[in-house]
Amino acid sequence: MDHPAGLVFDAYGTLLDVASVAAACEARWPGRGAALTTLWRERQLQYSWLRSIMGRHADFWQLTGEALDFACAALGLDLAPADREALLAGYLRLSPFPEVASALGRLGGLRRMVLSNGTPAMLRAGLEHAGLAGHLEAILSVEDVGVFKPAPPVYAMATAHLGCAPADILFVSSNGWDIAGAASFGLRTAWLNRAGAPAERLGVAPEIVVPDLAALADVILA
Repeated sequence: MDHPAGLVFDAYGTLLDVASVAAACEARWPGRGAALTTLWRERQLQYSWLRSIMGRHADFWQLTGEALDFACAALGLDLAPADREALLAGYLRLSPFPEVASALGRLGGLRRMVLSNGTPAMLRAGLEHAGLAGHLEAILSVEDVGVFKPAPPVYAMATAHLGCAPADILFVSSNGWDIAGAASFGLRTAWLNRAGAPAERLGVAPEIVVPDLAALADVILA
């Protein structure tokens, strides 16, 4: 493929594995960790969309805590303050997907940055812990525009940073709804379909579909 002016990556679920908090959840509530992890993530995203629609922005750290509170209440789990603090801290120490560091290194000839719902502090901590920060020239957070993905002003941050048209940027995410938002804005898109999920029915489609970032690097560098 033609090399884009820059590669813009989602963070959570794309570079960083949000499921890596499952072990801590399971350790506190044996047999319930997977259910808690799934509901926590689902509600985290739902709260970001709902707050954007309602015009009631709160940062992603707050949303992550509120989603954890809801998930525990829904599953009948007693969440002590110390457990809450420890589980939230897990979002600052998420594991990277195994191929990510190598793939980012292979793509070192291109400008690479993150565009994420996370707060600047969350993203810096997570990417540094995962050993990925050195591969990125910038970390762009929705806190600069006060609304979450898939709102168009979020994706406009990438064009502003790179100083180019949307069609000159390749946006990379494992989240189908995020890919739809970026494509709707006009960015080129690459969907890392890690889970083999069906395509979203939102009127737009990704330009590239691959199973992981290593496969995407093969396509870009071919």
